[in-house]
Amino acid sequence: MKANLSDLSLTAIAPIVWGSTYLVTTQFLPGFSPMTVAMLRALPAGLLLLVIMRQLPAGIWWLRAFVLGALNISIFLSMLFVAAYRLPGGVAGTVLSAQPLIVVFLAAFLLSGRLRPLTVVAALVGMGGVALLVLTPSASLDAIGIAAGLAGATSMALGSILARKWQPPVSPLTFTAWQLTCGGLLLLPVVLVVDHAIPVPTVSNLLGLVWLGLIGAAVTYALWFRGIGRLAPSVVSSLLFLSPLTAVLLGWVFLGQTLSILQITGIALVIGSIWLSQRANG
Repeated sequence: MKANLSDLSLTAIAPIVWGSTYLVTTQFLPGFSPMTVAMLRALPAGLLLLVIMRQLPAGIWWLRAFVLGALNISIFLSMLFVAAYRLPGGVAGTVLSAQPLIVVFLAAFLLSGRLRPLTVVAALVGMGGVALLVLTPSASLDAIGIAAGLAGATSMALGSILARKWQPPVSPLTFTAWQLTCGGLLLLPVVLVVDHAIPVPTVSNLLGLVWLGLIGAAVTYALWFRGIGRLAPSVVSSLLFLSPLTAVLLGWVFLGQTLSILQITGIALVIGSIWLSQRANG
């Protein structure tokens, strides 16, 4: 249990840090488009890790690295970009919170695991908690935005399952380097076509990019893929509910946003869903 708690705690760092993305992007990178930020977050961090680890993929791992990089980085972030532009933030966050539920079913199908009803309940409770955290009564719906959000959630869910299925004979840092580099390379032409020019960064911009790239990508993805290799997929995916929770708490602490009774209830549901998921796999 102690080792599992250690693995759980280290893995949880990733979604907690990812929850700072909105705050850092709005405060330090106001002139950058989401696609440019996504590419600058992934590619430099991946290349830096490649230089440090000095190990390239071999054989079938070239294809697998690009597949995982596309699923976990390129497609996921691109669909997140579409959802964010076409949906209010609360709706986008709620749709994307379907990922743990998708993981539960994909894991049972692709990893020949047993579908536990309690893990499904835990995922649904977590989605309800996120909805209370970020959804507003006036939120409007858009079919394309919802489809993009579900596609992004499914993409990273599938990427997480395949990362568990395709455990490489390398360290988590090397595995992370491959995926960030491949994902960033796939995003590069999209940025050049859609965004045309990347703004000249200021000192404030560089601080934001360093946080998102080194901490929010290189370190966190290494911890995330380490957790994928050690914990049950439903347990790992349940930790993703910590991202919107962190984003709301950071907005409360640093941006002066208020917490309603419904949001506090949402926090309790998110924490409860993670506990339920651990119990189901205990």
